Amino acid sequence: MEPVLARSVRLADDGVHILDRRNFPFERTWVRCATVADVAKAIEDMVTQSSGPYFAALWGMVLAARDTASMSKEQARAYLERAGDMLVATRRTNNHLRKAVAAVLAGVDAHDDVQEGALAGAEAGDERYRSRSRALGAHTAALLPDEGAVLTHCWADLYLTETVTAAQAAGKRLRFICTETRPYLQGARLTAETLGEMGVDTTLITDGMGAAVLSSGEVSALLTAADRVTMDGHVVNKVGTLGLAVAASAFDVPFLAMVQAPDRLAATGADVPIEYRPGEDVLHTLGRRTATERAKGLYPAFDVTPPRFVTSVVTDRGAYDPARLADYYEGVDSPGESND
Repeated sequence: MEPVLARSVRLADDGVHILDRRNFPFERTWVRCATVADVAKAIEDMVTQSSGPYFAALWGMVLAARDTASMSKEQARAYLERAGDMLVATRRTNNHLRKAVAAVLAGVDAHDDVQEGALAGAEAGDERYRSRSRALGAHTAALLPDEGAVLTHCWADLYLTETVTAAQAAGKRLRFICTETRPYLQGARLTAETLGEMGVDTTLITDGMGAAVLSSGEVSALLTAADRVTMDGHVVNKVGTLGLAVAASAFDVPFLAMVQAPDRLAATGADVPIEYRPGEDVLHTLGRRTATERAKGLYPAFDVTPPRFVTSVVTDRGAYDPARLADYYEGVDSPGESND
């Protein structure tokens, strides 16, 4: 059975419907976005997370295309570019939003009818992401032992579910240890719930327990997704990944970072903007304040792990040493190819 979160964004006649991950799994409510601006706000407000914003951006661009019926092709193209810029600005660290916008614009450019082209581009972008995630999951599963414990952090969405699917198909008996991932608790609410849906033996730990668990000798691998991997091997992911990677290195546990492709537009970690979310977020958990007014909060939403702490970067073309990521693009002429 496909996990619920694998299809958490849907296009309908009355807009884009997004499963609200802020309340999942305790509530299963859908937020209807009637316009592309509504979609942008939903992404910014964390209604959807991980790969959810990618799919929301795809279908949000289709909503924008519906607004262009009375425009010339040139006017419509400009309108869609502005809509795309608005979507990309909502979460700048992860470049999936840029890829989603590019997929829809490519569809528009390939068709005479703007709305038909936008829909075709979005559908192609949807299928491309899913097929590349399946390839990525298969390559990752092949690197994991036949049995053992895997520590993961935050939510890898289709990357993780496809890895689990491939591992189960290969007869591997893996158990997962999930960090809770404060302040939104994605690990507790999303990762652990979905692994449980898939029949995986799942254990939840608090964020502060990661180094102790890695020191136990029971963990076979640290496995996370990456919001972006730079060409020199820096891994940008949910804040907390860096600390786990350093601890894994100290205790000789391999760290596998999953990404469909390294980003040729980011040479090093300095080229990736790190999103800071409101400090108030860390003073609350699930809507309840956990610190008094005497404290202020700081919330860098992502951190950057240097390549010396990364064992392998696993892509849809296989695993690469962080120092050899240029090999991914060997024989590829266009900077956009295999990176869209």
